[in-house]
Amino acid sequence: MLSYISNRFGSVPQRRQPGAPLRCLFVITSMPVGGAETLLVNLMRRMDRDVMVPEVACLKEAGPLGEAIGAEFAVHTDLLSGKYDLRVLPRLVRLMRQRRIDVVVTVGAGDKMFWGRIAAKVAGVPVIVSALHSTGWPDGVGRLNRMLTPLTDAFIAVADSHGDFLRDFEGFPGEKVRVIRNGIDCNRFSPSAGSRRELRDELGLAEETPIVGIVAALRSEKNHAMFVRAAAKASERFSNAHWVIIGDGPQRPAIEDLCDRYGISDHVHLLGTRHDTPKLVAGFDVFALSSLNEASPVSILEAMACGVPVVATDVGSVCESVIEGVSGHLVASEDATGLAQAIGRLLEDPQKRRTMGESGRRQVIATGSLEAMVEGYQALATQIYDAKAEKAKTARPERARDFPAERIAGLPLRKGSLSK
Repeated sequence: MLSYISNRFGSVPQRRQPGAPLRCLFVITSMPVGGAETLLVNLMRRMDRDVMVPEVACLKEAGPLGEAIGAEFAVHTDLLSGKYDLRVLPRLVRLMRQRRIDVVVTVGAGDKMFWGRIAAKVAGVPVIVSALHSTGWPDGVGRLNRMLTPLTDAFIAVADSHGDFLRDFEGFPGEKVRVIRNGIDCNRFSPSAGSRRELRDELGLAEETPIVGIVAALRSEKNHAMFVRAAAKASERFSNAHWVIIGDGPQRPAIEDLCDRYGISDHVHLLGTRHDTPKLVAGFDVFALSSLNEASPVSILEAMACGVPVVATDVGSVCESVIEGVSGHLVASEDATGLAQAIGRLLEDPQKRRTMGESGRRQVIATGSLEAMVEGYQALATQIYDAKAEKAKTARPERARDFPAERIAGLPLRKGSLSK
């Protein structure tokens, strides 16, 4: 079937000239201000353009982050008009061929993972990779996406336990699962005494006012309701504490209603989408995350890099980032009382906050650098590409169309390849 569709679109264009960088297309639904989307922007900005040239295909609208990077990268949008819009396939295939894409990376599960990989196969893209950032609802892989495993060269997990999940629960072949840890810019996210004062000035608060914050898209799986319930419980003891929510999304009206119901609306600040997150997070006393499921949330790494202790639900691979009693505290999912108590222990002990914050920053610098993540993506793509190019040298001509003779003759190993 895929061969029939491919033939309808004509021949596959020739690939890059020897020594040229690979053109990499990231396929995503949209780019609101969220962890995975922010991670993608940082990844693209740090890529070595002598190795890979990145661009983005948003199946729907660009979103705030997509619009923000439009002057830096090619951003393709509005490829999918609805859930059952089958025209997304020819649109993606044409795009990949017109842009002469060498590597496709689908970001997250769902429609982008499904259509992105099928289109890449039809378009004759040599390297097809799926990067996954969660461990279940609403981002479960699903049966249809599992059926496309043979088309996929690699599945990227963001932590060791996440890799185990992809192998054991999702059933992906072990040899195709690669762990590339999320990384952040520790120079951009760093402790700042001035940020504490600036955040309180913006909110009209005294400098000594304690602030607990969360950074997460306002979606149901982020469980902001638990954060609000914990805020209400903690406010019984810490009546001067204020609570900051950064992010936007469909759950905003429900969150506002819940704040009204608990009578804490005057102490909860919904700041919406912000592009000065490093400054805001550095102004928190405690960072909290109440998600129902996660893999390795970027927002936690950002808070730790800012020297802010973290209290988070013990879901997914969060425990690989937040070390209990060292860089923060872990609580059970949906345990709003436990979340409030853990936050309270930190609010009442400035020295513990400082010690945990310093430990967290040291940990991120050692294990979660942006440079390591970028090198992981570039090395994975170039390794797969070079291996296929080498194999194509001895393949029958009709099997080597993705790697024409003039492309693979004397093919140099690429900068960043894991091959020796």
